[in-house]
Amino acid sequence: MASTNDLKNGMVLDLDGQLWSVVWFQHHKPGKGGAIVRTKLKNVLSGKVVDKTFNADVKVDVATVDKRDMTYLYNDGSAYVFMDKSTYEQLLLQPEVVGDASHFLLENQDAIVAVHDELPLYVELPASVELTVEYTEPGLQGDRSSGGTKPAKLETGYDIQVPLFLTTGEKVKVDTRTGDYLGRVTS
Repeated sequence: MASTNDLKNGMVLDLDGQLWSVVWFQHHKPGKGGAIVRTKLKNVLSGKVVDKTFNADVKVDVATVDKRDMTYLYNDGSAYVFMDKSTYEQLLLQPEVVGDASHFLLENQDAIVAVHDELPLYVELPASVELTVEYTEPGLQGDRSSGGTKPAKLETGYDIQVPLFLTTGEKVKVDTRTGDYLGRVTS
């Protein structure tokens, strides 16, 4: 049990038998009445996001979520195979659990898998990853000054928008939360 005054981003709450992750919270003290805590909660299993308001200092159940350091090994066609770094135990995750993280997964990449009561909940990747551009159309000479973008296919098969000056084979840094291009990687 924890108080609503102790909420933090990323904390997982057990509300009415469902697991909810705190995306955002704000303490608010109106001029009249008691303090309240406004929150934006994301259902861990379905991904649904809701706004919920609590009275300040109300007790809420905090779910015990074990975040394990794992390495992504491969996709066997129906599931993603991860290996626990400490026990070398392999874990099969369904595509629904991996979610959008699958767009940025390369073999032997480190990831964090959140587990609650032996049930995998979600996969957490670093904020950004470096991926190679597998294919993109060449930019035209006149296009270079406009600062526009063009589609590019990454080595994972994911499509993003990149600046016109990028070519096939270059490494780019991609934000794993939004899927946006962050910059070119120079080695």
